[in-house]
Amino acid sequence: MTKKRFSIAAAIAVIAAAGMLSACQKKQEAAPAASKEVLVGVSKIVAHEALDAVERGVVDRVTESGKAVRFDLQNAAGDMNAAAQIAAQFKSEDAAVTVGIATPAALALANNITAIPVVFSAVTDPVGAKLVDNLQAGKGNVTGVSDAIDEPRHIKMFKDIAKIKTLGYIYTSSEDNSVSSLARVKEACAAEGLALVEQAITNSSELRQAAETIIGRVDGIYITTDNTVFAALPALTEVCNKNKKPLFSADFTACKNGGAFIAFGFDYYKIGLATGDIVVQLLDGKKPADIPTKFLTEKTDIDFLIDLDQAANCGITVPEDYLAQANYLFQNGKLTQK
Repeated sequence: MTKKRFSIAAAIAVIAAAGMLSACQKKQEAAPAASKEVLVGVSKIVAHEALDAVERGVVDRVTESGKAVRFDLQNAAGDMNAAAQIAAQFKSEDAAVTVGIATPAALALANNITAIPVVFSAVTDPVGAKLVDNLQAGKGNVTGVSDAIDEPRHIKMFKDIAKIKTLGYIYTSSEDNSVSSLARVKEACAAEGLALVEQAITNSSELRQAAETIIGRVDGIYITTDNTVFAALPALTEVCNKNKKPLFSADFTACKNGGAFIAFGFDYYKIGLATGDIVVQLLDGKKPADIPTKFLTEKTDIDFLIDLDQAANCGITVPEDYLAQANYLFQNGKLTQK
């Protein structure tokens, strides 16, 4: 009788242990697997300070979200064929989201990728570039952030501060954003009674010669958010400095180390952060078509720099009201924030 009871008790213990093991196994099977990293591909058309700042902003914001993401950061070095190859690479790698920094890089992605979200960043005229049909919604798999600038305001400021009568404008004929800016520059010059001397380039190596070609015929040079120009910006600032002619830049980020008399524009790191916000939304499942084009519209998104060293070099006395408006001053080789 005792032996029988022992056998029954042992059997019950074995069954209980087996049940516990089975429950444990089921619990382990039900436990969620660790999140798998997804790829975010980022392509910029060329490396320069502003576009590098956009790239950093994208990476920082997506990383801050805590998502399991790895980045593939690519630079097309100004070559559209390379930009297309980068798009094909992202497609073959099955990226979760792709980002094109500047119009040419964004177009390369949008023209080669249809099943993966494409986020454009630092694109001046996304409608004109046919990335989207309107600014109120994305187009298919494409949406993003615009860095549209106010050319008429810039040109009026330049006239008021530097007393220019003839404006030089250097732009890249193959960049859609620069060509669309040219039309607005022409209108603004006509409205302000300024003569316009325009000079087109096709690559960065032509910038110095282009500047030297027109510098004697103008009172100052204006540049918008032209990536080919900014890739060789020191060549332009050297020509302007030597000839004591002021340079007005619509890109603030690239001019923080001096060289331009006035820089009035976006902090491109903030554009990168805004772009990163859209990437996070897409990783969360939102559709590109449901996201309108994002603009940075807060007053704090715009920076206004006056280089007093350049003002002195060009013999310009900056009016006090404009000095009061500037939130950055460059003087004696140093940048200070007011």
